[in-house]
Amino acid sequence: MDLLTANDQPGAYPASWYAETATPLPLQPRAEGALSCDVCVIGGGFTGLSAALHLAERGYDVILLEAQRLGFGASGRNGGQVGTGQRQDQDWLEGKLGKDTARALWDLSLESVALVRDLAARHAPDAGWRDGIIHAAHKPGFVAEQHAYAEKMARDYGYDKVRPLSREEMRAMVGSPAYHGGDIDMGSGHLHPLRYALGLARAAQAGGVRLFEQSRVAAITEGEPARVTTDQAQITARFVALGCNGYLGRLQPKVAARVMPINNFIAATRPMSDEARDGIIKGGHAVADSKFVINYYRFSADNRLLFGGGESYGYRFPADIAATVRGPMTAIFPQLKDIQITHAWGGTLGITVNRMPHFERLAGNILSASGYSGHGVAMATLGGKLLAEAVAGQAERFDLMARVPTHSFPGGMMLRTPLLVAAMLWFSLRDRL
Repeated sequence: MDLLTANDQPGAYPASWYAETATPLPLQPRAEGALSCDVCVIGGGFTGLSAALHLAERGYDVILLEAQRLGFGASGRNGGQVGTGQRQDQDWLEGKLGKDTARALWDLSLESVALVRDLAARHAPDAGWRDGIIHAAHKPGFVAEQHAYAEKMARDYGYDKVRPLSREEMRAMVGSPAYHGGDIDMGSGHLHPLRYALGLARAAQAGGVRLFEQSRVAAITEGEPARVTTDQAQITARFVALGCNGYLGRLQPKVAARVMPINNFIAATRPMSDEARDGIIKGGHAVADSKFVINYYRFSADNRLLFGGGESYGYRFPADIAATVRGPMTAIFPQLKDIQITHAWGGTLGITVNRMPHFERLAGNILSASGYSGHGVAMATLGGKLLAEAVAGQAERFDLMARVPTHSFPGGMMLRTPLLVAAMLWFSLRDRL
């Protein structure tokens, strides 16, 4: 299955609310002929755009190749939530990697959020950064765990921006009977992800990066220099940086064995009144709940509820995405059962077995960062910066991420999908029960 064309038209953004409310760059040329550069970046999402921008700021001659349009993939379609922490919590990281490494990974996570906030302020002020993510517990037993974790973060990490929420406080902030409490993290935030990605693209281009769209990479040949081949171009580069995530395909089998594409879906409602908005979420915060098949949502600047949820199995999107999302949305907010959905879209992201990002030096001058597992706005942006540091010979922080183990999916590329389907069905059933 070709993920670049399975659900989307070549060279066109999906019909999302994000695409409707963003101003894309003029169509960039295809890469053609013999080209050379210091660094060839593959992928025009957060990872690739951040890498290209940071490399250009260091004085490197950079070519960026995007198979579709800049910000076309998960970077331009996601829930826009920019959370602190890694995809696994600090208890997990301490148990698996030790307290020193866990602390270093926490510090990187804080930097990732600060980096997004700073880049958005400088290059994408229209992305509309807002503070605060509410973590909502859908089971009573999860509340004490979340409150204890907030206390741990303040005690052990000096992080005082997470505040526990009782059931009553949760109900006052989120107008749903589905939740029993949780917490709010004011160190996190949310924004318009496609506007942010396009802001990074404009900044990279202004810094001298050569951007090429509709330039799908067919092969990477190791060597010094490395060679990158598209249908119409041959690029020689001192370094290659991959940021392909869920759209990697079979381009790099070593990465594909550890990073698997899955789909997720978002719907946008018609605009609501301020009163109706405040009856759903007060304070302008985003929300993510504790289900394994997570529900995540927030309001747009024009008072549309942007609700992410629902699951499908297989690489094709469901025929009626709006209906797929309406189910979990109305389970959380029964009062919205008849509300008009104006936009509904899907996207493909990359996950790993343990949900931690996969960083790897594939050869001395070929590096990859991907597998953000739904935590990619912040970590992919930082991943691009770490790729740039590694190219410049300052690889300690890239190597720290690369030391976090990410195992191959059982059965390899042939069996990973049916095994994931079985696992997702089980966790979905567990959520419902």
